[in-house]
Amino acid sequence: MKQIQSSTAKARFSELLKTVAAGEPVEITLHGQPIVRMVPARTARQEEIKQAIAGIKALRKQTKGATIEEILAWRDEGRK
Repeated sequence: MKQIQSSTAKARFSELLKTVAAGEPVEITLHGQPIVRMVPARTARQEEIKQAIAGIKALRKQTKGATIEEILAWRDEGRK
């Protein structure tokens, strides 16, 4: 991952956008400390999806399975 100081990033912002659009993440630092990580939008969205799926899988491991009767009862709840 490419690192760049915030003052340099300000002067070369359009170049950084092209770098990120090409698929390479860029980290912007302030006084040597990372403050921003720029990643392509698709990459960020894919990470969100992966985290959501992992959360769902973890939740499924913690819960017991539902019976068909329970599922139908939940579906019909509130119907007349």
